[in-house]
Amino acid sequence: MHLLIAAAGSGTRMGASCNKLLLPLAGRPVLAWTLDAVLAADAIKWIGIVGQPGDQTSIMRLVEGALKPIKWINGGSTRQQSVQFGVSALPSDARYVLIHDGARCLVEPELINRCAQNVVKGHAVIAATPLTDTVKRVDDKGLIIDTPKRTDLWAAQTPQGFSVAELTQGHFKALEKGWNVTDDASLYELLGWPVRILQSDPSNIKVTTPFDLTIAEAVLAKRARE
Repeated sequence: MHLLIAAAGSGTRMGASCNKLLLPLAGRPVLAWTLDAVLAADAIKWIGIVGQPGDQTSIMRLVEGALKPIKWINGGSTRQQSVQFGVSALPSDARYVLIHDGARCLVEPELINRCAQNVVKGHAVIAATPLTDTVKRVDDKGLIIDTPKRTDLWAAQTPQGFSVAELTQGHFKALEKGWNVTDDASLYELLGWPVRILQSDPSNIKVTTPFDLTIAEAVLAKRARE
């Protein structure tokens, strides 16, 4: 199974002057923890890291000596464009691919393997967790419109897994129609293609703010004690 790591983000919401994936977390860069999990997942045989050219040296230093093939791929100006570039750079024999956010550094190898197994069975899948908060839909004035049923709502995460042929077609359609989406499952939704939810642990957070770093450090400390 091939896996692409989306690592072309910035540190804007983190208030950092560099890519947030290079910020320290429990003594190591955030991305190092993500890479540990991906490299430990038995199902993954090839890894592509999609990032900004200015981060290439720092990021590729993290995978020196890795026992799996790892390729650097220059990303684009949006996540959608970066994934499109990543898919285009996959080896010619790639039939399935997982897409994972580099900032989801607490992902566990078991989840990656489970996503890969389901994709090979012919399903498009995303990791997700049920929402526990009550969600309010509001208008542009901040007034509540309604309250969706919580049992119908899931928080989308990564990995997300797809057929390479289908995902390529989805990105082509997005370019053709001018769609701009924040994850690849949204392309499938727009095209009316089915995507299956695989329940994951709430700890599989995306590190976006300084508070997220605090949570991630606590989770890693807990795992170290277990």
